[in-house]
Amino acid sequence: MTVLRRLPWIVLGGLVLAQICYPLTDGEARAGLTVATVLIGVALSVGHALLDRGSRAAAALVGTAMLGGFAVEAIGVATGFPFGVYHYSGQLGPKLLGVPLIIPLAWTWMAWPAWLAALRVARGRFARVAVAACGLAAWDLFLDPQMVAEGYWLWRDPVPALPGVPGIPIGNYLGWLGFALLLMAALSAAAGRAARAPGPGDAPMLALWLWTYASSVLAHAVFLGLPASAAWGGVLMGAAVLPLLPRLRRARHQRVPA
Repeated sequence: MTVLRRLPWIVLGGLVLAQICYPLTDGEARAGLTVATVLIGVALSVGHALLDRGSRAAAALVGTAMLGGFAVEAIGVATGFPFGVYHYSGQLGPKLLGVPLIIPLAWTWMAWPAWLAALRVARGRFARVAVAACGLAAWDLFLDPQMVAEGYWLWRDPVPALPGVPGIPIGNYLGWLGFALLLMAALSAAAGRAARAPGPGDAPMLALWLWTYASSVLAHAVFLGLPASAAWGGVLMGAAVLPLLPRLRRARHQRVPA
């Protein structure tokens, strides 16, 4: 394995370690670790896109997820559409137009593994866009309850909410689903042919996708005291993530000589 092939695995290891440390911290240390985790994650995804799929794919990821994510967040903070009226605290670092700069980086981090997983789960561009968008939007069933519990952002009128998950209006999740559909459609169009088929170097990103799902369920259910979001996210994100497992097993068996 060359150094470049090994690098995503090394960065993924650092990311996993940072996330394991999250429940062991609190206060400013936890906020700092949250920012560090996102920075590691976005470096991992953008770096993988660049090294494995080329500069066009990396630029498409940054343009659609990072810049698009910032734009929709800025609109949301200013107008209340499409997520409801909410605001960010000052705990996550510097803000621009009311949006912490770390927030669009988080969507960039997770958009890439969501897309690469969808390449294996679904056939056809529209089906892949739908699977990737649903997986990415369902990740918010973990993210928002966790961040609201920490006071990183708050809604003015968070009703109606999902049973057992107060503080976040259902409309927020629908807003993220709508944006995720637009994001994935734009990413699939802009990233070029290199990002339209599974690749042999996708393993670190697929491991990140599976780890994010499994660790989120475990953390919410056991360590963070958020069992309802563990259940909602476990079911709805699982619908997009878990079909990846039999595809990976089938691909592995096909590579093993008889």
